[in-house]
Amino acid sequence: MKFEFVAKHRGVWPAVVICGALGVSRSGFYAWLNRPRSQRSLRHERIGEQVKQSFLNSDRTYGARRVWRDVLASGVSCGLHLIEKLMQQQALRARPRRRGLPKDDNHL
Repeated sequence: MKFEFVAKHRGVWPAVVICGALGVSRSGFYAWLNRPRSQRSLRHERIGEQVKQSFLNSDRTYGARRVWRDVLASGVSCGLHLIEKLMQQQALRARPRRRGLPKDDNHL
């Protein structure tokens, strides 16, 4: 998380200054830049695409449980908490159900 911040802001400040302020090593940052992405992050990215597609196909009405069931139905094994986390990272929130107004009996 700190390395992502350094990578994002190193155009504004030198990496040495940001690494020193965050308390991380400069060599660790450059090693992180050249390191290939982990299998977990690649898997989460693939599942995240399915989550977004399921959410948009539902007209933005599905919550985490329904999206999770769609992902499971597509053959991907994952947990509900992962789906919740991925939806939160992508800022996907189901629209609340619209409730009708109470009926007016025209009595005064």
